[in-house]
Formats: sequence, structure tokens, C-alpha cells
Amino acid sequence: QVQLVEAGGGLVQAGGSLRLSCAASGRTFSNYGMAWFRQAPGEGREFVAAIDLMSRLSYADSVKGRFTISRDNAKNTVYLQMNNLKPEDTAVYYCAAQYLSRDYQYWGQGTQVTVSS
Repeated sequence: QVQLVEAGGGLVQAGGSLRLSCAASGRTFSNYGMAWFRQAPGEGREFVAAIDLMSRLSYADSVKGRFTISRDNAKNTVYLQMNNLKPEDTAVYYCAAQYLSRDYQYWGQGTQVTVSS
């Protein structure tokens, strides 16, 4: 079992930046693939970015070139640096972890990101 706690959300103007963090506790963090998802009001949850055990990266097309995912295994933390934010990035952002599975079994409680135009 692993527990995930997100932080860093808030209100920002379009074009601004935010950095989200997700602190993990429990099993060895380096054994987990990590990802960020988001859910806008009235929409389903969508994939944003992922970083696997080998630190290979993947991004949704909508955030490529603007968002950067990274991990610090010594701090048991994964980050999402978000630059050039747009109003359509407004959503609750969730951190997720996968362990020996194709699915993400563990989820944080989410952090709200609001981008004003």
C-alpha cells in the first residue's frame, strides 16, 4: 500500500506557472510508476503525464511542451511543473501510482488548479 498526498494547486492567471508535488509514503517509491491525471468540471478523468521506473516520460498532446513531470526518489516525491497555463487546464489534478500492474492502483485526494483568463 502507498499513500499519496498532492500539494501546490491554486489560482493563477493564464500564461502563469505552478508546480504540483505528490509525496508518497509506504512501499519503496522507486518501484512505482507515477502519473498525473486531471478532471475538469463535468468531464471524465484524463491522463496528463507519466514517469515510469526508468524515468521514461509520456505526455498528453494537450500539455506537451508546457508541462514537465519529474521524480525525486530520495524524497519519495513526483512533480508536475506547469508552464504557460491556459484556462482549459483548470481541473482537479490527481497523482497516481502503479505497482506491478498496467493500471494505476493508488490515487491521491487531488488538488485544484484554476487558471483565469
